[in-house]
Amino acid sequence: MTPTQAPATPERKFERSLVEAILEASPDGILVVDDQGVIICHNHRLLEVLGIPPGAISGGEDGDLAGVDDEHLLAQALRLFREPEAFLERVERLYADPGLEDHCELACRDGRTLERHSRALWDEGQRYVGRVWFFRDITARKRVEHALEQLARHDPLTGAANRRHFFERAAEELARARRHGDALSLVMLDLDHFKRINDHWGHAAGDRVLQAFAACVRSLLRREDLFGRIGGEEFVVMLPATGQEGALQLAERLRRHTEGLELAENGERVSVTTSAGVATLAAGDASLDALLQWADEALYAAKRAGRNRSFCQA
Repeated sequence: MTPTQAPATPERKFERSLVEAILEASPDGILVVDDQGVIICHNHRLLEVLGIPPGAISGGEDGDLAGVDDEHLLAQALRLFREPEAFLERVERLYADPGLEDHCELACRDGRTLERHSRALWDEGQRYVGRVWFFRDITARKRVEHALEQLARHDPLTGAANRRHFFERAAEELARARRHGDALSLVMLDLDHFKRINDHWGHAAGDRVLQAFAACVRSLLRREDLFGRIGGEEFVVMLPATGQEGALQLAERLRRHTEGLELAENGERVSVTTSAGVATLAAGDASLDALLQWADEALYAAKRAGRNRSFCQA
């Protein structure tokens, strides 16, 4: 929108035209206010980014808010954000201290994410004369970042944590359990005769079995549990605040649900079972490697006993 009018000399007309062109060409929503909080100028994109319909703010004509107190704009904008109180508090701090600059991300109620920049404006005598605000919709960028983060941390086939991410998180959980004296258990899972599935029905069928198994496991876990794929058909679950009995009960539920999976390839039923090994953090100074070894030994004891079983560490 056009900045506050000055005498219409040719130079002023050019400056005004240039500023308006820059404002409207920007992908950001831009707002400029004076030292009293009165809007000097803004662009159309500002109202689009903030989701404010033209004409929704009293005092503005044809969507032009120049000369309007920014409190009216602020009242409309607060409806957009998930944490309006925090947004308002930060705005008030920025106005109270012109020396502050701002760069933050804002979560919106409609699922979008905005990036906000703000800095003070000073005249030649270093007197505070106002503030400029920039709002950019970064929702698409955040989705890409989230997707890349998921790829970096999770197995793309099953969605379980990959080996590296599992070990990072597991080390954190182990340190927390030691610090607070909490129980902690591991359940090691390995699909029985998985090579036969690949050999008989092909690797694509094997991938579908792995996906179905992982979905089955996730459906039985709590939010705080950590589920990872650490080998081809080998998975592990870390259970915070869970002793041996609780971990064994979960292992048995996982085993039974896996056995009950209804899978078919080319009209033939695919039989899927899993063996499980359970290990629990002792009062001593057990390391993550020791816990994994104990769970692995229990797992292979279950395999030797005939598979489709859940065993605890000796």
